[in-house]
Amino acid sequence: MNTELITSDLVDLDMWADDRRTAVRSLAQRLVADGRVTDLEQFLADVESREQQMATGMEGGIGIPHCRSAAVTTPTLAFGRSAAGIDFGADDGPATLVFLIAAPEGGDADHMAVLAALARRLVRAEFKQTLLDATDPSAVAEYVREEVKP
Repeated sequence: MNTELITSDLVDLDMWADDRRTAVRSLAQRLVADGRVTDLEQFLADVESREQQMATGMEGGIGIPHCRSAAVTTPTLAFGRSAAGIDFGADDGPATLVFLIAAPEGGDADHMAVLAALARRLVRAEFKQTLLDATDPSAVAEYVREEVKP
């Protein structure tokens, strides 16, 4: 199994989901297919539990659903882009860029390091614009790996 934080298989540049749960399920299915999540329903329940604590939408069209879960085998980041936008509870409206962070249950430090590194990049217009303009999942995965080094 590839242990890179993100690979081209975990990038969806044309996410069709029209709500948060469908978007998370769509990205989570990629994690299952890649062997990074062992139990889809358990993982989705853990993401939903985290989402109930506090919405994961950020200003500027960003959604960062995330959780620690016993169903996760390795720290992972999946990325989806939605032209229509998906409501993740941000005050300024729907998210067009969605990052799903999956961390193993004992991976507190890994999870927070990825979240912090990603949050630092997301305040940069150039980072967001590169992701909005991207046409190649492999290039997106490589760019994110370079930029989001915990």
